[in-house]
Amino acid sequence: MKYKTCVSITEKNPNKLNSVLKKALTKSEYAEIRLDFMKPSEIPIALQNVEKKLSKCVCTLRPKNEGGKFSGSEKERISILKLISEYNPFLLDIEFNTLKNNQKLREYVKKSKTVILVSWHDFTKTPNMKNLNSKLKDMKKLSNFVKIVTVAKSTNDTSRVLSLYNKSSKIKLIAFAMGEQASFSRILCLYLGSPFTYVSLGKAIAPGQFSLNEMKTLV
Repeated sequence: MKYKTCVSITEKNPNKLNSVLKKALTKSEYAEIRLDFMKPSEIPIALQNVEKKLSKCVCTLRPKNEGGKFSGSEKERISILKLISEYNPFLLDIEFNTLKNNQKLREYVKKSKTVILVSWHDFTKTPNMKNLNSKLKDMKKLSNFVKIVTVAKSTNDTSRVLSLYNKSSKIKLIAFAMGEQASFSRILCLYLGSPFTYVSLGKAIAPGQFSLNEMKTLV
């Protein structure tokens, strides 16, 4: 079995995005375009520039309160998420809390036939097993693609996150823990059933993230 990677791209210049994306996709099956690193006004240009490659891309527009860089209003962010859905990327990453509270957005994306990757992050800790299972149960109702990422302070924290794969038989789950001591979870998740794991082109953009070259030698 060939394990797959998804390169996280944080390019700020929409005119340079195409060349960076082309480089990433020569070695990686997928790429994540972190559109929140760009100015909101330049995102439409970026989408047009890479339209032909979006079938291999996860598009993400993470707000600041969810660990992202998007600087506009929530109303503006929702509007851009709708625009992204019209380009039909491989996956459109939307936060669980955003989807839960916005039925109109859920209906709009569904109508566009773009597949949602419903995501949830805990940037301070790893919740107990009961809370993790409950979160997974709620998220599965919104999409077959689910991403759960926490911060691990011990091997027990990491083990709890990875144990979610025991309850994910009918969905495509991406679950791992952040942190230097939890970096191995970014590899183990592949063996447990994750459709891909996130890597960087060079410098890590999240704690414990491997580069694309490192990951290719490890798996």
